[in-house]
Amino acid sequence: MPSPTAAARLGGPGPAAPPPEPDLRHHGDAEVRGADAGLTDLAVNVRTGTPPAWLKARIAASLDGLAAYPDGRAARRAVAARHGLPTERVLLTSGAAEAFVLLARALPARRPVVVHPQFTEPEAALRDAGHEVGRVLLDARDGFRLDPAAVPEDADLVVVGNPTNPTSVLHPAEALASLARPGRTLVVDEAFMDAVPGERAALAGRTDLPGLVVLRSLTKTWGLAGLRIGYVLAAPDTVAALERAQPLWPVSSPALAAAEACCTPRALAEAAEAAEAIAVDRDHLLARLGEFRQIRTAGPAAGPFVLIRLPDADRVRAALRDRGFAVRRGDTFPGLGPDWLRLAVRDRATTDRFVTALGEVLG
Repeated sequence: MPSPTAAARLGGPGPAAPPPEPDLRHHGDAEVRGADAGLTDLAVNVRTGTPPAWLKARIAASLDGLAAYPDGRAARRAVAARHGLPTERVLLTSGAAEAFVLLARALPARRPVVVHPQFTEPEAALRDAGHEVGRVLLDARDGFRLDPAAVPEDADLVVVGNPTNPTSVLHPAEALASLARPGRTLVVDEAFMDAVPGERAALAGRTDLPGLVVLRSLTKTWGLAGLRIGYVLAAPDTVAALERAQPLWPVSSPALAAAEACCTPRALAEAAEAAEAIAVDRDHLLARLGEFRQIRTAGPAAGPFVLIRLPDADRVRAALRDRGFAVRRGDTFPGLGPDWLRLAVRDRATTDRFVTALGEVLG
C-alpha cells in the first residue's frame, strides 16, 4: 500500500494541505500604487475630497515652526477635551498603526487574542514582538457579530475593531464592555468610529472599564494618511508605559497642528455631517449591489466601506482593474478567503460608474 506521500503524488487521498496563511502586511494602498495610481480608488477607506482647504491652511501655517522640536501639549489637551478626559489619559501617535506596535512591545501579555476578520496590523505587530497570537474567528453566517463568550477567559490582551475593518460591522458597546476585566487589556480600534453617525457604540471617553485602551485615527475622515496622526485613550499608567516605548518627538509639528484643528467644534460638526453623508452614499451602494444575485453583502454595514462575497472574486477584481476600478482583496484577512472583496463607499456618481463596470464583468 503506498504511503500517504506517495498517494498524494499519485492523486490518491493524501493529507489535505493547510490553507495558505493570510498576508498580514497587505493593505489597500497596494492596489493604487505606481502605474495603478490613476484607478478609481475603492480599495482605500480614506474619505475623498480631503483634507479640506481650511485644514490644509492650518497644516501649512505650521511649517513656519519646523525649526523647533515638536511640542504636543496643545494637541494633547485638544484631544483630551474632545473626549472629556484628563490629558494624562491621552497619547498622540504617528497614526494608529504606531499604537499597535507600542502595545505589542510595551505591555506584558501571556495570551494575546485578536478578533478576526479585522485590520491585520495588530496581529502582525504582536507577532513581530515575539508573541504567539490566538485568533477568534467571527462567522459570516452570523453576520460577523461578536459573541463575547467566544473570547477565551484567560486572554489577557484582546484586540477588536469597532466598526470592524473589513466587515463594517458595528458591535454593541455593551458587548465590548463585557470583555473588560481586571488583569486584561481590552484594545478597541475605533479608527472608523467618527464615520458612524452619532458615534453610537463608541467607548472613547469611558473611564469605568478596567484595562480599556481605545485607538483613534484622524487619517480616514480627514484625508491625512500621508501625515500619520492618531491617538490612544487609556488609563494614565498604560499611557505612561506606551510613552516610554516611543522614540523622542514621534509626531511631527504639522501632524500636531492637524490633531488640534480636527478637535475644534467646527471640525467635529463637519465630521458629523460627513458621517451622515457617508451613510446615505453607503445605502445607495448597497441598493445597487442588491441588483446582482451573485453578490452577498456582510452586515448590516456601519462603516465607510462594505464587504461583499461573490464567486470568482479574484477574476472579478482583475477585470475591474481593466475597467479602471481598484477594490480591496479579502483573502489577506484571517477568517475570509478569495471570494471576498471590500469596497470603499464613494459618492453616488462613482458608485453608478462602478456598478456599470461590475455588471459588465458579471455579465
